[in-house]
Amino acid sequence: MGDLRAYAALGTAQLRSATSYRTSFLVELFGNMGATVFDVVTVLVLFRATPAVGGFSLREAVLIVGLSSAGFALADLTIGNVDRLKSYVRAGTLDAVLVRPLPALPQLLLMDLPVRKALRVVFGFVVLGLAVAANDIDWTPGRVLLMALTPIAAAAFFGSIFVISASLAFWWVDSGELGSAFTYGGRDFTSYPISVYGGWFRGLFAYALGFGFVAYQPALALLGRPDPLGLPAWSGYLSPLVALGAAALAAVVWRTGIRHYRSTGS
Repeated sequence: MGDLRAYAALGTAQLRSATSYRTSFLVELFGNMGATVFDVVTVLVLFRATPAVGGFSLREAVLIVGLSSAGFALADLTIGNVDRLKSYVRAGTLDAVLVRPLPALPQLLLMDLPVRKALRVVFGFVVLGLAVAANDIDWTPGRVLLMALTPIAAAAFFGSIFVISASLAFWWVDSGELGSAFTYGGRDFTSYPISVYGGWFRGLFAYALGFGFVAYQPALALLGRPDPLGLPAWSGYLSPLVALGAAALAAVVWRTGIRHYRSTGS
């Protein structure tokens, strides 16, 4: 209970700090929604030039981008600010975090709570809701459960990527651009049907790294469509397991990095 009270105090302090200048907060709140809006607008613009992309119609593609955007926005709100770790390592701020009697990762997440990104989550789930309504989905108990779990699994997967990429700062402080290639680049990759990508690139990112199970495979399962790339129908239900695997890997990388860290400059 003591730890929970400490986390609540950190979170409340950050919320008060973020909202102390209300006009600035509102501008940032609506401005930060732009990234998610552009993801959806890009798909809509693409479909003005062609009726189908990778064998998928506009309504089916919006379901994919809705699943991806909702999951990524949720991860970015709750975990995304861990990418500031490189600044904390360089400045020595992490040393102060580690001497407190609380786990380091939750402290880092609450040190700069990005409340300004909240509308991204709302917009992402609105798009997902509209996409679900626009598609003729044959609802079964399995699909209802998959629909409930997929955005959470996507958030867990993207959150794990955030933690893994941020943890590179324990060995390489200037690793920010490399990490962004897998976090924000992964968001862009999962916003389109996987069938549009080339063979080796698709094999690496969609299946070896698991990005294909964030939105594409679950969308196929929800729509009841066979995978044009040949994976069995049950693969669409693997997203929670893939997310758990990514979370386990992130935990190992994080713990290894914390044990490697000695102080600023290490």
